[in-house]
Amino acid sequence: MIDELAPILLIGLVIFLFLLLTSIVKIVPEYERLVVLALGKYAGTRGPGITFIIPLLEMARRVDLRERFLEIPRQTAISKDNTAIDIDFLVYYRVVNPKLSILEIENVVAASLNIAATTLRAVIGDIELDDVLSKREAINDVLRVKLDEVTERWGLKVTRVEIREVEPPKLVQEAMNRQMSAERERRATVTRAEGERSAAIMVAEGEKQSAILKAEGERQSLVLRAEGERQAQVLLAQGRALALEALFKEAKDIDEKTLMLQYLDTLRAVGSSASTKFVIPMELTGLANRLTNAVANAAGGNPPSSSNGANGSTPQV
Repeated sequence: MIDELAPILLIGLVIFLFLLLTSIVKIVPEYERLVVLALGKYAGTRGPGITFIIPLLEMARRVDLRERFLEIPRQTAISKDNTAIDIDFLVYYRVVNPKLSILEIENVVAASLNIAATTLRAVIGDIELDDVLSKREAINDVLRVKLDEVTERWGLKVTRVEIREVEPPKLVQEAMNRQMSAERERRATVTRAEGERSAAIMVAEGEKQSAILKAEGERQSLVLRAEGERQAQVLLAQGRALALEALFKEAKDIDEKTLMLQYLDTLRAVGSSASTKFVIPMELTGLANRLTNAVANAAGGNPPSSSNGANGSTPQV
């Protein structure tokens, strides 16, 4: 009989020793602490690492030091201008004093939910609706400070408060929608007017630039035309000067005999007409003789005798 019970007793002993060992030896992670009560009195906070608990004499409560959050369900609050607003938000907190979180409050989560809802109503009651809708960050900061003041005695630290949704009454929402629609239309009108003004400015600027370029082109054309005319006049004047210079050189090289011959050729051309008569005064007889002698000399012959030069009459041709 004993032999049959031996394995069962052995197994029971192993289980007992295992339970005893696990109740004595505690492994505490870095993010946890053990609040130890000895015979009902606070005996200290232990961890992290391996710690030992005396069975039946000491009792340990684990406390998580990591940051956690509470989701506050939707709350109805009355703003300063007597408008009912539905708000839901999140509260982020962590335990900074494990002893207080165990000894000062029974259920820290339930207490935090209730105090958060009460604090929200108190804060929103001092703010008007427009500020509630437009100043969420400021409201978050106020809520965080007030909640932190209340929960500090519980060993908690409120790190952040985030309002997720603010829902005003339906009539207020409709008015806000109409206002937003009017604002969008106003902005669209302003944007359209600004675009038209910019387009008109660009068109006017283009026309101005076109007129400037056209005037500049006409000015350059006039300048080029005047420059061409000036150069043409200069060239014409230079040509005339060169011609006069050539004539001057030719005239400078002509002697008295050549002039006489040209003079006689001219007289012969003029007198070739049957109706032409020359009346030569007596005073020019000497000149005629000299011309005759000059012609004879130029031709290589003897000068003719002047028979008319002594009688002093005026010959007719």
